[in-house]
Amino acid sequence: METRQLGSSDLHITRIGFGAWAIGGGGWEYAWGAQDDQESIDAIHRILDHGVNWIDTAAVYGLGHSEEVVARALKQTQHKPYVFTKCSLVWGDDREITSSMKADSLRREVEDSLRRLEVETIDLYQIHWPDPEPEIEEGWATLAALQKEGKLRYIGVSNFNVEQMKRAEAVHSPITSLQPPYSLVSPGVQDEILPYCLANNIGVIVYSPMASGLLTGAMTSERVANFPADDWRRRDGEFQEPRLSRNLALADVLKTIGQRHGRSAGEVAIAWTLHNPAVTAAIVGARSAKQVDGIIGGADITLTEQDLADINGFVTANP
Repeated sequence: METRQLGSSDLHITRIGFGAWAIGGGGWEYAWGAQDDQESIDAIHRILDHGVNWIDTAAVYGLGHSEEVVARALKQTQHKPYVFTKCSLVWGDDREITSSMKADSLRREVEDSLRRLEVETIDLYQIHWPDPEPEIEEGWATLAALQKEGKLRYIGVSNFNVEQMKRAEAVHSPITSLQPPYSLVSPGVQDEILPYCLANNIGVIVYSPMASGLLTGAMTSERVANFPADDWRRRDGEFQEPRLSRNLALADVLKTIGQRHGRSAGEVAIAWTLHNPAVTAAIVGARSAKQVDGIIGGADITLTEQDLADINGFVTANP
């Protein structure tokens, strides 16, 4: 599988990586509903067998559970993927999530993630959200210190805008990577943020390229109506009318394009994000080995001018 250098680092990563958000399981604020751990492990093994060489998780996914599942999966395979995780969202015994980029909090988070992942060094450690915003400088300086101490190979940010990245760079440079949301449903970062990253050699690993399942071609209004009570997507406006019907119609366009390539709508959605020259790679989530088989080809599609015209035509007519 093709790889790209991630920013100024020496990490050469495959064009897609495994996203471990949903495998955190149910019972927390941003859950996707209940999840079978063995299915998660099987999904990780399947995508690694396809040649994918990195996994992206976060401490908060499942309140630590996702990192633990990743560690279990990696114990049972000969593959040695890069492991990326994130910090700044913390919780207590009440399971309520709060934000902190204070030095002592981040240091605790790093130690907890190292323990759960059962590694000595984290390949890429990212500030999950720039919140509380006044703590950006303290948080980034702390990550730079932890990198110097050898606990983190590279450090990056997630969900930062250009101004926030500049504030971090004034404290310590370089920022290895940015992790923003990017899809045909949420393309906002392409106007200012992605060009800034391209111009400043900041790697970009985008999340939710299939818009959290909306663009897979398998989503229906009936399925949305039957989401588990603890599925965060119930609260997302893109899964509610009138946006839901628009987004499912967009998925139908992608499905038609996919038929030209022998690929799924989701794979076309992934390929669309990878078409942007600023994007190093895309994070794709899967909750089973079968789901992996429906997304793995997203790294291999070269969209034609006709494909792009069809997509742009729909988006222009249905903003």
